[in-house]
Amino acid sequence: MPTIGKPERTSKRELVSTHVFDAPRELVWKAWTNPKLIPRWWGPRKYTTVVEKMDVRPGGTWRFVQRDAEGNEYGFHGEYREVVPFERIVETFEFEGMPGHVLTESAVFEEIRGKTKVTQKSVFATVEDLEGMLASGMEEGARETIERFAELVEEPKKSDARPKKEQARGRAQKNELVITRIFDAPPERVWKALTDPREMKLWWGPKGFTAPFISVDLRVGGVFRYCMRSPEGKDYWGTGVYREIVPGRRIVYTDSFADEKGNVVPATYYGMGADLPLEMLVTLTFEKEKGQTKVTLHHAGMPAGPDLEGATQGWNEMFDKLVKHLQA
Repeated sequence: MPTIGKPERTSKRELVSTHVFDAPRELVWKAWTNPKLIPRWWGPRKYTTVVEKMDVRPGGTWRFVQRDAEGNEYGFHGEYREVVPFERIVETFEFEGMPGHVLTESAVFEEIRGKTKVTQKSVFATVEDLEGMLASGMEEGARETIERFAELVEEPKKSDARPKKEQARGRAQKNELVITRIFDAPPERVWKALTDPREMKLWWGPKGFTAPFISVDLRVGGVFRYCMRSPEGKDYWGTGVYREIVPGRRIVYTDSFADEKGNVVPATYYGMGADLPLEMLVTLTFEKEKGQTKVTLHHAGMPAGPDLEGATQGWNEMFDKLVKHLQA
């Protein structure tokens, strides 16, 4: 379990906090400095974060944009002053909504018996700037950020601890996610649950998500549209076109992120990696096995990395919900 320290005021213009993560220093450093991982932990959960620039070297600059559920955007930027790989990073920080109020942040990384101690220091330009930050409630947002970071860097340990049977539920080959699940229901029942929008709305989406909108035009060339709503109320829209339909046996459709109107958008629209393609391909096959149904999912086009890991978790959580739906 991580130890997340509360910021302490060590002088009139300085706050210091110390955290201990159950992960090696190299992994913690990578998560802290890799632009592809930043959207997974930077900022409170109610926002999505897009990395517009992140040049981690002395003199390099960074800029992140956060977006709330209403589409409002908030920009942050700074410059890296010092970078010592795996040991120390110093940068400036400026919220673009309050230009001119620049603070200097540093993080020191120490490995202690396989864990990593991170000491953060924030030096404000004035006493008033520090007081304003404390009064604004940003301290709570900073804590949530560190909690999300801890979840990210400690994921590998949780994954390793899963039973081998669970680990085998998803694998990636050549930018393809493959998941096989056995459902205790005949193929015609599972097929209906996966193609009838009235049923899909009852289980579609990862754990904690709901599906306020699903539209299915189940024919070759027909369009599939859906909206998944997170526990925080953020909507994620997707769309696709059916390429192949063999009733009771096989479905193939394209898969893309979309806006509310159904227009295809890049993954960065939702704060995900820029290397995700605009269009991927999902194939579902159904096989009867002693009164049960084996469903094999192929999600092709997704590059290896955090987004693939997230998709694996998301699909498995969806299928877990489908199991309960079929048992109801």
